[in-house]
Order: sequence, then structure tokens, then C-alpha cells
Amino acid sequence: MKNAAVIVKSSLQLADKAGAEATEIYFTQHDSLAIEVRAGKLETSNRSCERGLGIRVIKAGSFGYAFTSDLEQAAIAAAVEMAVQGAKYSSLDTEPGFPQPADYDTALAQFDPGIVETPLEEKLNLALAIEQAALAADHRITMVERAVYEENNSSVLLANSHGLNVKYRLNFCGGYTWVVADDNGGDVQTGSGLSYATQLAQIDPTAIGQEAAQRAVQLLGAKPIKTQKLDLVLPPRVAARFLGILATALTAEAVQKGKSLFAGRLNEEIASPSVTIVDDGSLPGAINTAPTDGEGVPSQRTVLMSNGVLHGFLHNFYTASRAGTVSTSNGVRGSFKSAPEVGPTNMFFSPGEIAEEELIASVDKGLYVFDLMGAHTANPISGDFSLGITGLLIEGGRFTQPVRQVILAGNIQTMLQQVKAVASNLRFYLGFGSPTLLVESLTISGD
Repeated sequence: MKNAAVIVKSSLQLADKAGAEATEIYFTQHDSLAIEVRAGKLETSNRSCERGLGIRVIKAGSFGYAFTSDLEQAAIAAAVEMAVQGAKYSSLDTEPGFPQPADYDTALAQFDPGIVETPLEEKLNLALAIEQAALAADHRITMVERAVYEENNSSVLLANSHGLNVKYRLNFCGGYTWVVADDNGGDVQTGSGLSYATQLAQIDPTAIGQEAAQRAVQLLGAKPIKTQKLDLVLPPRVAARFLGILATALTAEAVQKGKSLFAGRLNEEIASPSVTIVDDGSLPGAINTAPTDGEGVPSQRTVLMSNGVLHGFLHNFYTASRAGTVSTSNGVRGSFKSAPEVGPTNMFFSPGEIAEEELIASVDKGLYVFDLMGAHTANPISGDFSLGITGLLIEGGRFTQPVRQVILAGNIQTMLQQVKAVASNLRFYLGFGSPTLLVESLTISGD
């Protein structure tokens, strides 16, 4: 990143000349690859590269922000001027600032050279292997709608006028598939499988294809059930989606704006004693692990909820300043095109000690949930949700019949309070992870 270092240094100098009182320069280069196959042949292969820098300045007690993907000196100078001028129209209710330099762990820069160096043909073969594994898993799998390999490689260089200077490279890869199962009796069901990791060697195409096939086949013959109260078994993929709904409410930004159901409830018991929620930007092997956050604050582990008790919220540098505390290293940035916001890194429900099989066997009458429909409609302020779900009915600790066209409506905090048990099988789906959760006595609306 030699050229990037020169660009960042000169950008800081340009901002100083333009009258900025303090400046932060965030440079990223993001390269991605996606290979899709269908019917044993290459369908599409897409490469993309996005490169640019974001400029955040402080002028007269206010922030200004601009970005540019044109890295010529004149374009950067224009963007700097735009940021300085923009600060005139921005007003904040607390003194703005940037982090000071601090030690960070360079070992958290997870970059697997094998992801970059592996020939394109081998990556194509990985996508083909996902498709082949799904088709071979069961004769009722009649179609693979999509089988994809993808990877993301990023370079980051972040500096500010306080002397902070951070640079690192990150990458990850993975694959996913959507398949169709047909019982030849008129019933058709779909299923999906996916896996992402920070090392290419950790991607198992057979497991991805078999997971998708199993989910589709298990739902064949699914039908509604009568409205009733059931225990819910939420496997990692489903529980992680609920955690995604919770994430916004656990940010200090939402609390400070009065948009969190957890506002004013620090140190209260708001969930079952079985529930512990952690965000950890320093977790080895996790997708969003990095030496620092998007502002240069060293990554850390933050326990948000322990044994049901709410202990804190996610902070970036700004929200921490407003609250009179320190950043939790959760200043996240989607790209150089936006200033840092507050968000999770690797957020997860901490695992318990019981195996998933034992947890299922303990359920007298319940529903093992395969999928949620409408999760994006959940209200992060009130916690209310109404979701379509599919899954497998559990009776006497065994799966009995597939279920579809039923509704789960309720409140996410109530659900947290009714978590009865947590399994040991923690699994991540990009930035969210969970083991299997057992939630007792929720109403399922059906026939």
C-alpha cells in the first residue's frame, strides 16, 4: 500500500492547508469475485474493484465529510474543500474529535494469501462441487437454482492529524446454494446452504450442498398446523437472524436518539439467565475481525448482556464522547463513501454446554424453525415482530412432520426472557453467530 500511504499523507496536508482544525483520512481498496455455476457449467464470473478515500474534518466545532474515488491530487483537493465547507452546515451537541494513536494487534489482520493466489479454475471447481454435492445428496433434489463461490479482499489505511496511522489487509471467502426438492406428487420445496471463512481451506463444498439439500427435502409435505403454544428450537442460522434484529437496539446511537427498547435499562435483567450476548472485533477467525475499527480504535471484546443482565451498548468515538465514556471499537464503515456509524463486528449469543441433539430430545412439543420470512419488518424500537416460519414439528423429542404457512408474532424481549436452554454449537453467519436456542411456550398461529 505504498501509493496509498503517499495519498493519505498528502491528503492530510491538503486538509491542513484548507483550514481544517483536525482531519481523518480513510483509504480502502476492495476487490471482490463471484463465480456462479448452473447445470455443471459456468454461468457468470464477476470481478469488481472499488478504491477511494473518505475525508472527515473538524472545523469550528463541527464535522464535515466528503469522499472521492478519483485519487488525483486535484480531485482530492476538491473533496477536501467540500468537507471543510460541509462542516459549516453541520451542528453537533458535543465537541467532535478523533481517536488518539494506540497500540493495536497486527495479528488480527486476517489475510489468507491462498484466497488470492488460488487459480480461478480451482474456485470454479469449488462452485461446481457445491452444486454436485446438492444433487447427489438426494434423488428428490431436481434443480440447483444457484451455486456460488465468492471472495472479498480489502486493504485499509487510516490516519488522522493526531498521529494515528493504521494499515492492514483482510479477506474472506465462501459459498452458498439454493436448491429445489420435488416429491413427484406436486409438492416443491426449497432449501439453502452457506459457509464463509477467513481461510479458503475451511470451505467445505460438500457440506454446503448437503445442507441445502437436507433442508429442502425435510420440508417436503409441509402443511399448516392449528394455532397453539409450542416451544421453539431456533438453530444457529435462525437465532443469528433474531440477533440481527437486536443489534440496532444495542447501539448507543439508537439509545441516544430514543430509538432503542433498551434505553434507560442498564444493569436490569432483561433476558433469561441463559442469555449472554457478546460483540468481539478481536475474535480469531471471525469474518469482521480486524486490528481496529473504522476510526482506528483497537478492536476489543464487549459483553453487552451477561446472564440476562444488560451491561452496556456499542459505541463509536462520537457516541462515547456524548455519554462520557470510551469507544467500544464499534465505529463501523461500509466503505470510504460514508463516515463511521455505530454497529456490530462479530456479535453472538454465547454457547452453552448441551448438544443440539440433547436439546431437541428434551422438547415434548415444539417446532424446530428452518426459516423466517419478513424479518426485515421487525420493529427495532418496540421489538415487535410478525414472521412467517417453516420448520419441523417436534413431539416427544423427535421430528414428526414438516410445517409451513404459520405465523410467529410477538416481542423480541419477551422471547429473550423465555430462552430456556442454549446449546454448544456456536456457528457464525457472516457477522452474526449463535448456537441453537430453546425458547419456551410461544404462540404459533396456523389454521
